[in-house]
Amino acid sequence: MKVSAECMHCLVKRQAENIKKYPDEEKKAEYLGKVLGIIAANAAEEPAPVLLSHIGRLHEEYFGKPFSFDELKKGYNAMLMEREEEIRQKISGASDPLALALRYSQIGNYIDFGALGSVDNEKLAEFLEQAETLPLDEDTYKAFAENLKTAEKIVFLTDNCGEVVLDKLLMEVIKQTAPHLEMTIIVRGEPVLNDATMEDALQVGLETCGKVIPNGTNIAGTYLPWVSAEAKQALDEADILISKGQGNFESLHGCGLNIYYLFLCKCQWFMERFGLPQYSGVFLNEKALS
Repeated sequence: MKVSAECMHCLVKRQAENIKKYPDEEKKAEYLGKVLGIIAANAAEEPAPVLLSHIGRLHEEYFGKPFSFDELKKGYNAMLMEREEEIRQKISGASDPLALALRYSQIGNYIDFGALGSVDNEKLAEFLEQAETLPLDEDTYKAFAENLKTAEKIVFLTDNCGEVVLDKLLMEVIKQTAPHLEMTIIVRGEPVLNDATMEDALQVGLETCGKVIPNGTNIAGTYLPWVSAEAKQALDEADILISKGQGNFESLHGCGLNIYYLFLCKCQWFMERFGLPQYSGVFLNEKALS
């Protein structure tokens, strides 16, 4: 997906904020000039998560390694794991466990330090309490449920730490609903922002739901030209895919795969694209967006 003017503005603004603490104004001006150059040279061909990867390498060259999210990620995984059994019971007791599991998984997408900069734990708790009232597109849900009946292979593309605990609960319900399905779970290949990697997958126990593999990149999304051969094969062979988060949408939209996107609108461009207020849920199939 091509980068919008809104996304370009956000990329530059975020970089300017990130380097405020450094005293060398000349160095900062030079850095931002090169950020603009990266955007100008690549925005027509590469999605925003890929541009952010280029910018990340530039930032390390100028200012050293970026902030590590390792401890924060462990904390959010632990926080959601504390509520895992409680939420599992709510899902299993629901009149439609699959629909409620989708809602909880979607709410988990709020834990996004890349798009939001910070996460309000009280707001997250409020969202979790309101899960049963979250709208879910009926047509997409019906198509998804039908797809599960006939599909043989499913790929689940994860996004953020903490969120993966709620994703796990959705995976469990999918396996109960369609026990014949072969599930592959794809996480980021290297640390990027607060996105889930193999370390997070192991912490929350995703391996109990299916085969977990890294995508081979440090991009906050799934950019098909760059993913590993193993990840590419899994994606190509999947009958159905669940794609979590805005970054995966940005990097996959237009690829033609049978993808069900599941996320919250957090950025201005997404709110305008889907005509929804901030933190509204999106659950749509790739083919419906063509």
